[in-house]
Amino acid sequence: MTQNTDGQRGPTRRDYVKYGGAVLGGSLLAGCTGNSTTDAESGNESTATEAQTSATETQTETESDTTTSDESAAFTASMSPVGEVALESAPETVFTRLTHHADMAFALGRGNSVNAMHAPDYYDALWNQFVERLPGVSLDWSGLYSSWEPTKEKLYELDSDVHLADPASVHQLGNWSMADIEEVDENISPWFGNSLSARHQEPPEEWADRYEYYGLWEQFEKVAQAFGERERFEALSSVRQSMLDEISGGLPAASERPTVVMVGASNIEQDIYAYTLDNPGFLTAHTRPLGPRDAFDGSVESGEIVDFETLLEADPDVMLFLGGMQPGTSMPDTRSALKSHPVGSTLTAVQNDRLHPQGARYQGPILNLFQIEMTAKQLYPEQFGAWPTYESGPYPEIPEGERMFDRQRVADVINGDL
Repeated sequence: MTQNTDGQRGPTRRDYVKYGGAVLGGSLLAGCTGNSTTDAESGNESTATEAQTSATETQTETESDTTTSDESAAFTASMSPVGEVALESAPETVFTRLTHHADMAFALGRGNSVNAMHAPDYYDALWNQFVERLPGVSLDWSGLYSSWEPTKEKLYELDSDVHLADPASVHQLGNWSMADIEEVDENISPWFGNSLSARHQEPPEEWADRYEYYGLWEQFEKVAQAFGERERFEALSSVRQSMLDEISGGLPAASERPTVVMVGASNIEQDIYAYTLDNPGFLTAHTRPLGPRDAFDGSVESGEIVDFETLLEADPDVMLFLGGMQPGTSMPDTRSALKSHPVGSTLTAVQNDRLHPQGARYQGPILNLFQIEMTAKQLYPEQFGAWPTYESGPYPEIPEGERMFDRQRVADVINGDL
C-alpha cells in the first residue's frame, strides 16, 4: 500500500482494478473542453477550424470512452456478501477455496487458472472421472495450494487476479479478522464468492445484514458476468434447462417414486454419514429437481451420523454413496460390506442391488450436469434409461442415444468454441 506525503492513502492495486478504465477515460476527456463554440461564432476562421477539430476529437474520445465503459461492464457483477466487483479484464489466476467455485472457473475455460482449492489432489482425481467424457477437455488441479484454511501470507504469495471465495466463510474460520479480509481485497484483488448458500448456513454476525442465498446456477451467472463470459454461461444453462425439461416431463407421480438415502461412501461399517436430498441450497442441486422421497422422512439432519438400525428403520429403495466415484473409493468393497453385514444385508436397496455412486456435494455447473443425469438414471431407470453397475474408473460411457445432455456441446463451450 502506498502513502501520499499528506498522509492520505494512495491508490491501491484494488483501486486500479476497479476504477482504472474510468479514471483513464476521464483524464482524456478533461483535456478536450474549451470555448470553441464562442470562437467559431466570432467569425475567426482559424479559431473556428480549431473548434471543429476539437469537437471531432471530443466526439471520437467520447466514443472511445463509451467503448471502454462497455468493455468494463463485461467484467462487473454484484453478489452478496461483497456487493459489486469490477475486474479490469478476465482473470488469469483464480484463487478458490471450495470446489463449486473451482468448477465454475473450469466451466468458463479457466480450470487451469485455479491456483488453490480444498483437497486439490482428491478433487482433481474425482473431477477427472467426469472430464474423461468431455472430448478434448483437460484439467489438472493436482499439487495446488490446499486452501481449506488459507493464510493471508499465502494469498499475498499467490497474488491472484480474483479470490473466487466467500469472505464471510473465510472470516468464519476464526483466524481472519475483518481487517484481514479488507486488506486482501484492497492490496491483492477482490473477493467474489458465496459459500453459505450451500445449505443456507447462518453467516457471521458481521455479515448477517448483507448476506443473501443463491442457487448454484444463479451464482454461476454472476461469476460468468464478472469473468466476461456471459455467452458461455448461456450456452451451458441451455444444456441444463433442456435436461430439466426432459426430467420434468418424465417424472412418475410422487407416490410412485423410490425412497432414497444418501450416505458417505467411506467407512460404511464405522461412521455412516447421512445427507438430505431436498433441503435448500446448492448441495442438493442435482437431487432436488428429481423429487425423490426421503427415506428418513425428515428425521435425520444432513451430515448426521446414523447406525444400521436407523438405516433399517428407513429401509430405502435406493442408496446413493457420496464420493463413490472417487478413485480411492471402492464401490465393489462397499457393496460387499453391506451384503455381508447382518443388518445391512436386509436393506431393500442392498437386496435389489440399487447401490449407486455419487460425485461431490460442492458441485459446480459441469459436475452438476453429470450428476443430474446419473441420479436421474439411478432413481428412474424406466423413465430415463438404466445406470450401469459402476465398479471403478471414469464416468460410464453412456450410449449416445441414452445420454441426457450433449458431451461435445459442453466440451466446446469449455474450450471456447461457441
